[in-house]
Amino acid sequence: MITGSNSGIGLGIARQMALAGANISGCARTLKKDLNDEMRQYKGKYIFTECDVTKPEDMEKTVKRTVDEFGGVDILISNAGQNIFTGAEQSTESDWKYNMDLNLTSHWRLSKLCKPYLEKSNGGVIILMTSNHAFASIPGCFPYNVTKTAITGLVRSLTIEWGPKIRIVGIAPGFIDTEINVKWFNTFPDPAAERKRTIEMHPSGRIGTSDEIGALCVFLVSPMAGFINGTTILVDGGRSALMQDDPVFRYES
Repeated sequence: MITGSNSGIGLGIARQMALAGANISGCARTLKKDLNDEMRQYKGKYIFTECDVTKPEDMEKTVKRTVDEFGGVDILISNAGQNIFTGAEQSTESDWKYNMDLNLTSHWRLSKLCKPYLEKSNGGVIILMTSNHAFASIPGCFPYNVTKTAITGLVRSLTIEWGPKIRIVGIAPGFIDTEINVKWFNTFPDPAAERKRTIEMHPSGRIGTSDEIGALCVFLVSPMAGFINGTTILVDGGRSALMQDDPVFRYES
């Protein structure tokens, strides 16, 4: 089961999990017209449910449909989220509440709904999607960065309380080439220049892809990753390893 699976990182995860032979229960607020056609090329079965993860009744409906269709839930990848950048002083009470409901509470609620089925599975796994903002952030990203930091604590708490029947891991992507990040670059006067400046802050010489995050998910839910538990893995192309105020470093292809 993958939330936010109709675009970006969620779609990359769905693709890679399907390539690995999994049956996929995807959900998001809206279904992209060509999504079902894309997923039909893979061997496993694919279903999609429209779901707003801030609404408990939508999540209950999605889990029920998943269980009815597949008989249970072996893997939950709670990925849905949104950049809510207002700044601490400018953030309203409604900004704060919506951010909490979407970017934190939904992961907890959905994990609880899936827990009985994951416990019955032979090695149930939960992956919670956070962000590099959980480890270091920049001005103006409040309250998003607060919830992303809190997810690392949720990973630890669920691991302690729900093991050993369920294994829980967090993934913290950095800059990934998605529609959201394209929109971010387009907020600058020169999007191409901002994209180039961002790439130059990565020792890898590029930003990541959603399929790379999906491939990591495939590994983490496999028996080969069975001892990876209760931790959050930062996937940022080495950006966090570099002091960003260094005027000398530039990646050259």
